[in-house]
Amino acid sequence: MRRIPSFSALRAFEAAARLGSFARASAELHLTPSAVSHQIRALERWFGRALFRRANRQALLTADGQRLLAGLSSAFDAIEAVCADLSPPSPASLAVHCTPSFAAKWLGPRLPAFVEAHPGIAIRLSTSADPVDLGRHEEIDILIAYGRPPHGPGLTVESLGPEEIAALCAPEVARAAQPDAAGSIGPFTRLDSSFSPVRWPDWFAHNGLPLPTGAAGAAFDRGSLVISAAVQGLGVALETLRFARDELAAGQLVRLGGDRVASLTRDLHFICYRERDGALEKIRAFRHWLLDVEARSRAEAA
Repeated sequence: MRRIPSFSALRAFEAAARLGSFARASAELHLTPSAVSHQIRALERWFGRALFRRANRQALLTADGQRLLAGLSSAFDAIEAVCADLSPPSPASLAVHCTPSFAAKWLGPRLPAFVEAHPGIAIRLSTSADPVDLGRHEEIDILIAYGRPPHGPGLTVESLGPEEIAALCAPEVARAAQPDAAGSIGPFTRLDSSFSPVRWPDWFAHNGLPLPTGAAGAAFDRGSLVISAAVQGLGVALETLRFARDELAAGQLVRLGGDRVASLTRDLHFICYRERDGALEKIRAFRHWLLDVEARSRAEAA
C-alpha cells in the first residue's frame, strides 16, 4: 500500500503553489477558497510542517513547500502526459463556408451522413452570399463557391458537377401558362434570383422565345427564397434543380411547359481549397464525400 496523503489535498496544494493564490486555485479546481485552504491545512498536518507562510493575505511557499512543489510538478506533468496519450484524439476541425441557400437546401440535410461516417472531423459551417477570398480568410478550410469559379495562385478549384436550371412553378401556374399548339407559352410572372448568373434572357434565347417586354416580378437575394416564392404560386423561378429536388418530388413544383421547354445546364458550385492543404485527410475526406453524394443524387434524379 502506498503511503501518500490525499490526492485531492496534493492537487489543491500544487494548484495554489503554481498559481500563487488560494483564490486562483479554487477557480481552477471549481472549489471554494475555504475548501482549498482546508485541504492544504490537512496536508500540512499530515507532513507535520508548514508548506506556506501566511502573512497579509499572501501565501508564500516555505522551503519545504518549494521542495514538495518541485516533486509534484514533475509527477503531475507525467500523469498529464500519459493521460493525453491514452485519451482519444481531439476531432480535427474543418471549417466549411458556402452560400445560405446551398447550406439550407443541399448541404445541411446531407451533412449528418458525413458526420456519422467521419466522427473524427468536427464541421464548422459558416455562410454568406458575398464572395470569399481564401487568401484572406485563413480560418476557412473549404469554400463552396457559387456562380463563377474563383481564381488565384495556390488555389484548387473543381466543379461540383453540372446543374440543370429550369423554369419551375406551382402546378396551377403551369396550367395557366400552358404552351399552345405553336409552342408559345402564355404570360407568366418571372421571379428573379439576384445572385444567379443564369438570367431569364438566357432561358428565353435558349428556347427560341421572344423576351417579354413587361416588367419581371419579385426579386430575391437567395435561391431558397425564390424556390419558396414559386411554391407559394407567386410566379416562375429560374433555378437549379439542386435546390428544388424535394419540391419537385413532392409535386409542389413542376417544370414550366413540361418536356416542350428546354432547361439550361451550367456548372454553378465549385469546391475550393488551398493547394497546400490538398493532402490533408480532412480535406480529402470532405471533397470525396461531396463529389460522391452529388454523383449519387444526379443518378437518382436521372
